[in-house]
Amino acid sequence: MFTRGMLMEIKWLSHSGFLLKIGDKKIVIDPWIKNNPLSKCKIDDMKNIDLVLVTHDHMDHLGDSIEIANKNRCKLIGIYELSKYLKEKGVEQTIGMNIGGTVKIDDLEIIMVQAFHSSHLGVPVGYVIRRKTESAYHAGDTGVFYDMKLIGELYEPKVVFLPIGGHFTMGIMEAIKAVELIKPKIVIPMHYNTFPLIKVDPNNFKDIVYKKMPEIKVIIPEINKWFKV
Repeated sequence: MFTRGMLMEIKWLSHSGFLLKIGDKKIVIDPWIKNNPLSKCKIDDMKNIDLVLVTHDHMDHLGDSIEIANKNRCKLIGIYELSKYLKEKGVEQTIGMNIGGTVKIDDLEIIMVQAFHSSHLGVPVGYVIRRKTESAYHAGDTGVFYDMKLIGELYEPKVVFLPIGGHFTMGIMEAIKAVELIKPKIVIPMHYNTFPLIKVDPNNFKDIVYKKMPEIKVIIPEINKWFKV
């Protein structure tokens, strides 16, 4: 089993996009910046990126991944079919993988896990990111599924990023069940309030988690502000 611990800096780019600093690595996940009504940064702010992770090919997740990967001359990881397509579209460095697989990059392990959603190329995925005693799980766009319990047992992520907006992903009720299954120490809600169909109050999620699982911390981040966990 993996021992939980964390020394990580996180910046919420809005929607499902996050910038993580883990050790000496900077990882961006689902960076949708241009034409994102909530975004407060620019593509040029994405500097010294070491790795781009894409959960699936919908425009609000693939977003600006191609431009960021090529500007930084860094690797872009995605499901095999998407990775192959992006290579053909001019991404310089792609790594295609599949669910259950692990890619090692220096002292990082990137584990691709399942997600339940839709896509054009391949299937939607989530990611577990590990380094030494650090572990985080980005669920991607998904509904709740019982094997989240297995993700929690296998990888023991201290920090999880879960969608709560409903309509296209699980909503607050389902996300609370996901927290119960995974049992992290910290939960960060995502994929809400970007447009009217996914308008929710994240404080409702926070209040219910605290009521049912007071040992679990919920962080509602400010957009484009760094915080540490």
